Amino acid sequence: MTTTDSRRLGAPLPTELMDAGERLSGDELRSLQLTRLQNTLRHAYNNVPFYREAFDRRGISPQDCHSLSDLAKFPTTDKQDLRDNYPFGMFAVPREQVARIHASSGTTGKPTVVGYTKNDLDTWADLIGRSIRASGGRPGQLMHNAYGYGLFTGGLGVHAGAEKCGYTVVPISGGMTARQVQLIQDFQPDIITCTPTYLLTIIDEFEHQGINPASTSLKTAICGAEPWTDGMRHELESKLDLDAVDIYGLSEVMGPGVANECVETKDGPHIWEDHFYPEILDPFTGEPLPDGEEGELVFTSLTKEALPIIRYRTHDLARLLPGTARPQFRRMSRITGRTDDLVIIRGVNVFPTQIEEVLFTKPGLSPHFHLVLTRPGRMDELSIEVEARPDSASSGWEQLAAETVVAIKERVGVTATVRIVPPETLERSVGKLKRIIDRRKDVR
Repeated sequence: MTTTDSRRLGAPLPTELMDAGERLSGDELRSLQLTRLQNTLRHAYNNVPFYREAFDRRGISPQDCHSLSDLAKFPTTDKQDLRDNYPFGMFAVPREQVARIHASSGTTGKPTVVGYTKNDLDTWADLIGRSIRASGGRPGQLMHNAYGYGLFTGGLGVHAGAEKCGYTVVPISGGMTARQVQLIQDFQPDIITCTPTYLLTIIDEFEHQGINPASTSLKTAICGAEPWTDGMRHELESKLDLDAVDIYGLSEVMGPGVANECVETKDGPHIWEDHFYPEILDPFTGEPLPDGEEGELVFTSLTKEALPIIRYRTHDLARLLPGTARPQFRRMSRITGRTDDLVIIRGVNVFPTQIEEVLFTKPGLSPHFHLVLTRPGRMDELSIEVEARPDSASSGWEQLAAETVVAIKERVGVTATVRIVPPETLERSVGKLKRIIDRRKDVR
């Protein structure tokens, strides 16, 4: 087991609280996967013109899928395919049968639009319930839901699943951080759900108000929607005295609840493989990689009606590992980065999570940082702006910055400048945090 902070490991989920999917044997799971995969391929081919054309171009049909390994013969799907079929061209049911629509922010182009039938929403809710139980939550507990509501899948997705599965939900959403602290104090929730960086912001607000974050009623933090490291987990757990677990998902595949860590092991999210079939591909060649090798995570939905998704390229980099707490389900390693978050500085590949890991080794530095890209001449340069912790004396910042430069060079292999700034200087997250600030485009 590669757990982060062995100081805290929650109790295993009693078997009687597991749902039917969690009680499947390995052979039962594989048989169910194949049946559902064959049905999904037929459903997509018969009802989505994009998939019919893509399969025909490849010279393959749903009838050619006789085993799970045959999935590798089918074409992949990318975010651009959803944008090209904006808004409803990827739907496999008439729009009148779609009960809910979500969409990405669309900040870099047309948003990706996803739809759900009533059955899809029921499945999603059940998987959220499974994920909360795996995190250590138990029906009857109070949940403070600080994921954003609206077209983003996080807030409403977690809310509906928790409500259906017996939790009391406080739909606070993100922002208004002082009010978040007040309601946590007043309502005494057991569970908080939000991005890990926004939970840092909430911790800061507790401390700003002179309240010890570890004194709250919170027992479980279910954090997702952005990559985070074991160092971040230790920071959250030590500050709040709770169990912090990782929930994984993305709107094109379903939303949160595609995979979730189990509190008794905290060794990476178990993928709910009775509903989503995972693969790892070489991000450059698209060829499948064996379990244990790092590559791009790809998902095929097995039960979705409104928007079946075939071999969706997530751009998340991870490995597939054997199951532990739920042995029939494979785990995914922590996301090491995204292919679209990759920064190449003078031939060195750099991901924000690599920098985060180094910063957490420096006691005087806080978890609040940005990567700033500039191009003062012909070459790109990387600088890191990071806040000092409140108890860090400014007289030592120059030496601390120099030590951090050396550590980044040794651990990551890139030369960067480090600028330490006073506490509460950098912009705080109220949802997904933008780690990379690209100022190269400002150069004329």
